[in-house]
Amino acid sequence: MGDDDRLRTYRGKRDFGRTGEPEGRAGTSGDQPRFVVQIHDASTLHFDFRLQVDDVLKSWSVPKGPSADPKDKRLAVPTEDHPLEYEEFEGVIPAGEYGGGTVIVWDHGTYEPLSHDRKGRPVDFGESLERGHATFRLNGSKLHGEYALTRFRGGQGEAEAWLLVKAGHRRAGRGTPDPRRARSVRSGRTLAQVAADGPD
Repeated sequence: MGDDDRLRTYRGKRDFGRTGEPEGRAGTSGDQPRFVVQIHDASTLHFDFRLQVDDVLKSWSVPKGPSADPKDKRLAVPTEDHPLEYEEFEGVIPAGEYGGGTVIVWDHGTYEPLSHDRKGRPVDFGESLERGHATFRLNGSKLHGEYALTRFRGGQGEAEAWLLVKAGHRRAGRGTPDPRRARSVRSGRTLAQVAADGPD
């Protein structure tokens, strides 16, 4: 599937004459795939978790945000693919635009795909997502270590739902911070500080 096809839904929901969000272009970035976690104060406050797969960011809305505690199972609802440039997006999406509200980049970095078959052979990461289970190691500023995304509902017209879970049984890390007090890894600003600067 070409870049234009994969981003058709994303572009169809936005007026790029009004929003500062990137329109997106074809191409990949770097040797290691990237990830980003954004906090989005829209109609409901939530985290957006995005993993680079080929030339797009596969995206999930995670209401409570990713946790470093393996005991926490976080609901993750798939959203449309986003362009790679969205990793850097931080600002205010104007009211009336799809997903209007304030966005900060809470964490970003690279990730290492870890999915494998029953014989221990590596499986293409995109294919593992299509099958409904993918494991990966995050190397971010705030999130580190092995995580898994597992689809537990979806198919045949039913809306998809996934779980995002920290793997491992070592001493639990900290849970998710208060999103209203959390600071951007890019600018050091809070949601309120970005909102005060107005739309990009």
